Amino acid sequence: MFNRHIPNVLTCLNLLCGCVGVVEAFHNNIVISCWLIGIALIFDFFDGFAARLLKVSSPIGRDLDSLADMVTFGLLPSIIIYQLLMQSIPDLMGIWKAYPAFLIAIFSAIRLAKFNNDPRQSDSFIGVPTPAVALLIASLPLIIFSDDSWKALIVNTNNLLILTVVMCYLLVSEIKLLALKFRSFGWKGNEARYSLMILTVVLLLLFKILAVPIIFVAYLLLSVTANMVEKRS
Repeated sequence: MFNRHIPNVLTCLNLLCGCVGVVEAFHNNIVISCWLIGIALIFDFFDGFAARLLKVSSPIGRDLDSLADMVTFGLLPSIIIYQLLMQSIPDLMGIWKAYPAFLIAIFSAIRLAKFNNDPRQSDSFIGVPTPAVALLIASLPLIIFSDDSWKALIVNTNNLLILTVVMCYLLVSEIKLLALKFRSFGWKGNEARYSLMILTVVLLLLFKILAVPIIFVAYLLLSVTANMVEKRS
């Protein structure tokens, strides 16, 4: 009887990470918030995995998952960008420049609503998934924490606003992207997926947290390349 609740418990732990992350971000502990996004990603992966393994998927679980993702991977990244923008603004007269950060939350909500109602996304994604955007944003304060020389580039108002606009576009774009959902585990048909996984491990070993933005770009490029190969074949 308890088994059917396991996926929802994991989803609620994802949501809890998001809620605590929001509190920590507003207390300027954004490094803690970023680590909480990473922990939430683990819960987000295993809630779906557990639902499939235990065969207890339900409409309530799907909606709960989207609501949790909205907080953890939509609102929390917006607040992290907001806090970085606030650091980059020299005076209170320019505080309005930080508010576009919440476009991430708005477009994340649109992305999640589209995902729940788009039958094309059963084995791939249309538009960048919210956890991927959240992970990219979470990597920025961690990169600064690991190497302060990156601060001037990251904590820059124009750069952060451009990043926000680009992420909003990618969230709702019609770009077909890889999903790590395997119908079989052979190499054939999964070349791009395995290549992404291998590249991710190699880059993390070489560059650690700095690898995250590189992996994000590689994910986009591999997906576009896989789409071109699929169309030709």
